[in-house]
Amino acid sequence: MTEVLLAVGTQKGLFLGRSEDRKDWSFTGPHFRMNAVYSVAVDRRDGPVRLLVGADSSHWGPSVWWSDDLGASWQEPPRPAVRFPERTGTSLERVWALHPAGPEAPGVVYAGTQPAALFRSTDRGESFELVDALWEHPQRAEWNAGFGGQGLHTVLTDPRDPDRVTVAVSTGGVYRTEDGGASWRPSNHGIKAEFLPGPDPEFGQCVHKVAADPGDRDRLYLQNHGGVYRSDDGGGSWHPIEDGLPATFGFGITTHPRTPGTAYLFPLDADYARLPAGHRCRIYRTRDGGENWHPLSAGLPEGAHYGVVLRDALCTDDAEPGGVYFGNRNGEVYGSADEGETWSLLTSHLPDVLCVRAAAIG
Repeated sequence: MTEVLLAVGTQKGLFLGRSEDRKDWSFTGPHFRMNAVYSVAVDRRDGPVRLLVGADSSHWGPSVWWSDDLGASWQEPPRPAVRFPERTGTSLERVWALHPAGPEAPGVVYAGTQPAALFRSTDRGESFELVDALWEHPQRAEWNAGFGGQGLHTVLTDPRDPDRVTVAVSTGGVYRTEDGGASWRPSNHGIKAEFLPGPDPEFGQCVHKVAADPGDRDRLYLQNHGGVYRSDDGGGSWHPIEDGLPATFGFGITTHPRTPGTAYLFPLDADYARLPAGHRCRIYRTRDGGENWHPLSAGLPEGAHYGVVLRDALCTDDAEPGGVYFGNRNGEVYGSADEGETWSLLTSHLPDVLCVRAAAIG
């Protein structure tokens, strides 16, 4: 059997679940008690499995911790791993994203922050440097803050070329580099932003999350503030894929680890409500690249439900068959070991769930 690790970041700490059959789970925690955990990463490249956690103390501020023994002990550098240089006149508010690159970039880990910036590590997340070209981009001064703050929350690396990186900012939009971060260009053509003038603004969209298709790395899926989109040219252009969805607002979107064209999301009513669409707890899945979406609810609550799933609280593992997981602001975590066909409640009565990450570790 393959053991799966499930990391659940909450408003008041980190909970770690482990299971060999994805039916029976054992959880430990809270780790980082009373810290808000907005970002978690599982790095399975060279050496032991490394867990990276962006923990935010209301007293001590934000920090990045790591563990090489699956959470039995944690390490923190003497000085903050992610910090803005003094020349920027800026201080770190939150680490929204931690993203280990693939085998094509050994040791490289990216961090996305609030205020919106990208940091790069070459030592598996023990220290980071600001990516200056994005921070100094002339459009950055015109980025606004989303409802939850101005955060760089998505980092996607291309396994074919370590110099190709895609990021997303709320509220700034999608930006891409093809030269290792030396230059960046906005990549938002086709994404609507009703709150901005003009039908096709170059940047400023309130992108909530972007996910890459496992079969075609030029195919991306995007959950926007008010729309669901797909790109078939690496973010050069986007078109809506909303047929079959009960609402186009939402936060998270994720893809199957292996099957092309398969993606999952949790739709919410419009931004003025921000509750599950129709007050129903349902994940929607597409198997054809977003041409059609279908609800998945077997095993999920049947009655009225009000648990909101945030942008990083929906994920998949890479076991066989693929597992899907989500947590909500009710403190519930649900999982499926059969690609979303059936669900079970894995744990409940947690603090607000902010992020969920899963990976096969055995």
